[in-house]
Amino acid sequence: MIRFPDIDPVAIEIGPLAIHWYGLSYIAGIALAWWLLKRRAAAPGSGWTPQQVGDVVFYAALGGVLGGRIGYALFYNARSYLEDPSAIFAVWQGGMSFHGGVIGMVLAVAWLVRAQGRPFLDISDFLVPVVPIGLGLGRIANFVNQELWGAPTTLPWGIVFTHPAAGAVARHPTQLYEALLEGLVLFLVLERVRRGAPPRGTLTGVFLLGYGVFRALVELLREPDAHIGYLAWGWVTMGHLLSLPMIVAGLALLLTARRRAAHGLP
Repeated sequence: MIRFPDIDPVAIEIGPLAIHWYGLSYIAGIALAWWLLKRRAAAPGSGWTPQQVGDVVFYAALGGVLGGRIGYALFYNARSYLEDPSAIFAVWQGGMSFHGGVIGMVLAVAWLVRAQGRPFLDISDFLVPVVPIGLGLGRIANFVNQELWGAPTTLPWGIVFTHPAAGAVARHPTQLYEALLEGLVLFLVLERVRRGAPPRGTLTGVFLLGYGVFRALVELLREPDAHIGYLAWGWVTMGHLLSLPMIVAGLALLLTARRRAAHGLP
């Protein structure tokens, strides 16, 4: 077993100002995604201007953060936030739902469809290949915050977290599992598919399916929220329930894209 390293969740503290690693992970994820999308837009024939890229990143980030926070409050901790609504603004304490973030980004892309006059899937296919960057960094921030840990394990890489609620037992570092799968692996898969110039909707389908499957797998090793617990059969969690629609939507988009390709459509 490995004892959790002594990492302060506050990265920079200047007087009353405290900047947390959690917040820095969001800033870094958005900045890296913006930089990469601008590079791709600069390629000949991309059809994207720097202004359009900026709009996509801004609205997607706004929708993702707002949707993630509101989704967490609704899906995971509604009673607590009803008792203290102001706590929803304490984002540095953690508490984001990626599934809620997806809903927020969908709404943001729908807004961009009207503003830019592009098909929904053209925008989402352009955007989703960089989303795993923020996902991976966010999961590392979850690890630093000592939240969303896994179930007890006897494996040699089990982590003994120092948070009192974790108990003095080695646990699966599921935050790092997700950083690897939802972050690095999903990014590499999407990059490989993207370079093959796939039919419209393929990248969005791969992202939804890949995230849903990876999340569902890690949920099997993750300790469920204490106030929610398992929903059914002693292993189904809220994460499983919320990932299922993503898997179904991803498969549907991939089947549709395959049919489009068979008929010679882009």
